[in-house]
Amino acid sequence: MTNPLKILHVYKDYSPILGGIENHIKTLAEAQVVSGHVVTVLVTNPESYPTTEQINGVNVIRAARLATVASTPLSTNFPFILRQQQPDITHLHFPYPLGELSQWLFGNGRPYVITYHSDVVKQKHILRFYNPLLRRVLQNAAQILPTSQQYIQSSPYLNPLAHLCTVVPLSVDAEPYMHAKPLYSKNGRFRLLFVGQHRYYKGVDDLIKAMAHINAELLVGGDGPMRQSWEETAVSAHVKDKVNFVGRVSDQDLPKLFASAHLFVLPANARSEAFGKVLLEAMAAGLPCITTEVGTGTSFVVRDGETGRIVPPKRPDLLATAVNELINDHALRLKMGQAGQARAVNEFSVMRMVQSVEAVYRDVLNAS
Repeated sequence: MTNPLKILHVYKDYSPILGGIENHIKTLAEAQVVSGHVVTVLVTNPESYPTTEQINGVNVIRAARLATVASTPLSTNFPFILRQQQPDITHLHFPYPLGELSQWLFGNGRPYVITYHSDVVKQKHILRFYNPLLRRVLQNAAQILPTSQQYIQSSPYLNPLAHLCTVVPLSVDAEPYMHAKPLYSKNGRFRLLFVGQHRYYKGVDDLIKAMAHINAELLVGGDGPMRQSWEETAVSAHVKDKVNFVGRVSDQDLPKLFASAHLFVLPANARSEAFGKVLLEAMAAGLPCITTEVGTGTSFVVRDGETGRIVPPKRPDLLATAVNELINDHALRLKMGQAGQARAVNEFSVMRMVQSVEAVYRDVLNAS
């Protein structure tokens, strides 16, 4: 490969910390190493001391963490570590205020791009103070990389800067999902699946309520702060016998979990669900998907009527209707599953994502 690049990714956490953005950065960084680039990731350490190590060819620098406020790790030496780096291009992963502030103050004028994963949705009190810096950082980016066109249109921050935006969707390595054996045997009962962090914006309480009108079993994979509340909802909705919380599943077993189901449901209820990468995994496994329209990537990944169904958020009745339609129509379910798998393979491959990001880097550096 000609002209290897020195690339610096900036965010708050990195693998083995679990999370959609963390997994995306890991996938991108490791693929860039394979492509011949020199890749460094700057994040914070959950502990109070700094570390440096190489993981699968990626140089991972973890700054000492002072505290965590409103899901934002704070570190006094993070900005100074960033200033010491000498990349050809810096790749910020938004939102992480300390990362953006550090680049703004100590980036030494080097060009930077931003993958815009999500608006700041819940931390409104922080946004009041952060808003002026946020707009300035976005305006001065060489390129902004939202993960869907829908997010550009619906974000009050991206819409005025559409001329700076290049859509680069997240990706999935479809191969492990296409040939997996079921983790749980299919016992003849129709099975729905949800997998993800148990957070409010996933909307699983709506799906649990819908189960009162669905003759099927629901597997809920993952864990998080909403688990107890969702378990209580299953009791109060009298569907405890239909809902099985299976907890966290290893990366190795995750494809097997998808292979255990007939239909995947992501009933998101807020814009915090900015893309829904788990939908790509379900599609790669050949599952039709039901999700919601929250003005983000969920309705970009799933094509209504082609790879699944899209319903309004916070409507258990409409969720039940969509699920029952697919339970009762095997041919449609099969057709949607096949179309989703083809879409995952052809349009959301890791190679396609990496090439798209590198093309942005080259354009930025050629223009600077």
